[in-house]
Order: sequence, then C-alpha cells, then structure tokens
Amino acid sequence: MGFHHAQQVEALNERLSSLRDIQVSFEFFPPSSAEMETTLWHSIERLAPLKPRFVSVTYGANSGVRDRTHKVIERIHNETQLQAAPHLTLVDASDEELRTLAQQYWDQGVRHIVALRGDVPQGQPNPNRYASDLVSLLRDVGDFEISVAAYPECHPEALSAQADLINLKRKVDAGATRAITQFFFDIEAYLRFRDRCAAAGIDAEIVPGILPVTNYQQLLKFADFAKIRVPNWLHHMFDGLDDDPATRKLVGANVAIEMAKVLAKEGVEEFHFYTLNRAELSYAICHALGVRPGLEG
Repeated sequence: MGFHHAQQVEALNERLSSLRDIQVSFEFFPPSSAEMETTLWHSIERLAPLKPRFVSVTYGANSGVRDRTHKVIERIHNETQLQAAPHLTLVDASDEELRTLAQQYWDQGVRHIVALRGDVPQGQPNPNRYASDLVSLLRDVGDFEISVAAYPECHPEALSAQADLINLKRKVDAGATRAITQFFFDIEAYLRFRDRCAAAGIDAEIVPGILPVTNYQQLLKFADFAKIRVPNWLHHMFDGLDDDPATRKLVGANVAIEMAKVLAKEGVEEFHFYTLNRAELSYAICHALGVRPGLEG
C-alpha cells in the first residue's frame, strides 16, 4: 500500500508541475489600524507578481467601513496593475444608493464586483431582496464582471440544499460570471456540489474558496458562524499547537496545499484565497500549484 501511495503522490506532483493554466484571486479586508494597513499593503505587494485574475476587498455594513473599502479599492487601482473588485452588499442600501455606488465604481474604472446579499442585522425582518436582484441591478448599470457566493455545505439560512442551489442558479441566470464558494475542508462536499450545479444547468465556474489556516481557534469561530463542518482530522492536526504559531503556519500551509492539489487533480483551474490580509500561506500554496511570478496564469 505504501509504495502504491508513494507512486500516486509522485504522479500527482508530476502532473501539477506541468500545469500552466491555474488562475488565482485573493480576498482582502479593509484595515482598521495603521499597523493592519501596513500588513495589508505588504501582502498586496507580495501577491501582485502572481498576476491574480482579480483581488477583492470585503465590505462592512456600516458606512465607516464602506469608506475604507473604497479607499483600498482606489489605492489598488491607482498604484498597482491589479484588477480590484469591491464587495457590494444589498441589505443596508436602497436600490438608488446601490445604483449610484455602482456608477461611481464604473466611472472609477472598476469592472468587477463581488455581489452579495449581506447579513441581515439581528432583530430585523428578512428583506425580500436577494443577491440575484443586485446582480440584475449591476447589469443595468454597466457590463461588470460579477462574482457571487456559493455554499457547498448549504447557506446557513437556506431552507434546503435544493433551495440554495435554485438561488445560485437565479444569480447566474441574472448575469453572474462566476460563483466563489464559502471556505470548506470537506473536499467531497465541494465535488458533489459542483456536480449538482452542473446537473442543475449552472454553467458558471464554481471557484473553490480556500482559507489557509494559521489560527485554529479563530477558524472554529468562523466555521461555527457559517455552519461549516470542521473535520476531526483537522482538529487533530492543530491539536496542541495553540502556543506554537510557527508550527501552526507550517501545518496550515500543508493542509491547504494538499487540498489544492486534490482539487487541481479533479480539474479545478481557478482558486480564490481568503488571505485574512496575510500573504505567506497563499503565496506558498500558489507556488505549489505552479503559479509563480513572471508566469502567465
């Protein structure tokens, strides 16, 4: 068994070394302090030579964070060759405000938007507006490239996996260019989801969202909030490393590289990295996938 496994690993690595068509994108969030601002710009500078398809910047529900999103987008636009894609959420703005904002982005030269419904504030009724409405609105404003969210393990608020799939189809039919998944660790769940999307006639790319883990306790909070299954083996990998950040980083890189390799073998050609504004792990995974400075794709 050992020898057979070693052969498989070698074959997989051999195949990866010849891949030249992998595309990547990176997500950042607006910094809330001078120190975090420095970290963010170091990360952008480090990852820019990998020529990502785009870099997205998340969007807070309150206007202060929204302004910070605009500033980051503007600076990426002015100081780098990268395509900056702002997140835009529906729940905290009227259609009129959203149209104005989308027009401002278009006039700034932004051509790609990540369109999300956003989290409904606690205690508020569920608005009968969906991400598909935002996609349609953006399509009216300009010929944007539009990415939307997908949930391999089902959206936490969805009535069922089937309802969730129908919702994704609605977003794609409204004009979305690609779907980016919520992060996951259950590769089978992603592959099954991709098959179900194809069967439902969703022809957009279902790009896996990869969260390279450095802080396991923080990951558990994220996963709990988003109802994402954290498998036992992952718990086992990080067990005993709460006070050992150096080893956590190595283990986190290894987990993500192994996942990315299996996904690449299954035909995935585009990856989206939730960087948490750090570059090292995403850079290492891209390197392992053959995405390197000076190489196209």
